[in-house]
Amino acid sequence: MYLHWTFTPYAIYCIPALMFAIAFYNRKRSFSLESTLFPWQKATPKGKLGVLIDGICLYALVAGMAASLGAGILTLSGGIHNLTGYQSPWLLLFIALLIVGCFTLSAISGLMKGIRVLSDINARIFLILALFLLFFGPTKSILSQWGQALVIYFKSLPEMTVVSVLYPNDDWPKSWTTFNWANWMAWAPITALFLGRLAKGYTIRQFMLFNWVLPSIFGMLWMSIFSGIALHFQLSKKADLLGLLTSLGPESVIYGIFDALPWSDLLALIFLFTAFLSYVTAADSNTEAMGGISSTGISPQAPSAPVFIKIVWGTTIGLVAYIMVSMAGIEGIKMLSNLGGLPALFLLLAITLGCIFWLLKHKKK
Repeated sequence: MYLHWTFTPYAIYCIPALMFAIAFYNRKRSFSLESTLFPWQKATPKGKLGVLIDGICLYALVAGMAASLGAGILTLSGGIHNLTGYQSPWLLLFIALLIVGCFTLSAISGLMKGIRVLSDINARIFLILALFLLFFGPTKSILSQWGQALVIYFKSLPEMTVVSVLYPNDDWPKSWTTFNWANWMAWAPITALFLGRLAKGYTIRQFMLFNWVLPSIFGMLWMSIFSGIALHFQLSKKADLLGLLTSLGPESVIYGIFDALPWSDLLALIFLFTAFLSYVTAADSNTEAMGGISSTGISPQAPSAPVFIKIVWGTTIGLVAYIMVSMAGIEGIKMLSNLGGLPALFLLLAITLGCIFWLLKHKKK
């Protein structure tokens, strides 16, 4: 979980975001992903290369966002089934429409109105939920596992980072590490535009702290609590999470954890609401950015795209997610993730090499 959700994936977000912020604000480059490659090219108006890069990244993000939205649809449908016993193919469609409608409306309302309010509510609920599980769950076991995992993670990080290469016959990293990182890569280029836009007035050190270090530490604490409680319940046989996984699917596991805790129905409801907000918050910021690179005239003074473009992208993402989830379930989500991550990988490599080149060139400054 640390490998998939902390320092490595947030670096996948942070480096292209930093390069875009420098290009857009300091170098006065265009609102385009081509601008992240500024160490490799002279300042020119957005040309065919920029249009090509933006198009490839939009394709990658539709696949990546649809994969994440698909996971959200499964999570929410699992929660509704757990609370009410209701299960129907129409439920997936209803949840997809609800999420897409909400994040599109939030994106239309503007960057500071919709996204900031949702993010603030979301963060507070996440924190309260994690603290509740820490203090009302197996606290000693969670803390013990956190300490052990921390040592193993930093000790084994170089090996785990290339685990698919070192152990090519092992299906687990192909199925999960590749899937998770591909999803982060698919989101990364467009997320770079969103995070980069928020960077005005901050130093590079501040940018790295708030977009890489602090989110990674929070992710580590969050994953320690939820993963620790899951492992403890399974090993102590307080809950048969593996049985739920095989019989009802991955979306049922979190609710199996809640069933073994006090106020299980209330926890499940809060989690459902938080999960819903989480997907809306993540998606509306990227819908805003997708609208931006699909438009002309985007600048620091006029940062938002026309409403109809945001609606088109929101509808497209929801449609792709619903089709893949309803037809292929979790395997459909993995396919989408890999399809989105592959083209983004090459751009991220170019951006990262450009960042190293730029830093070495301006080392004295």
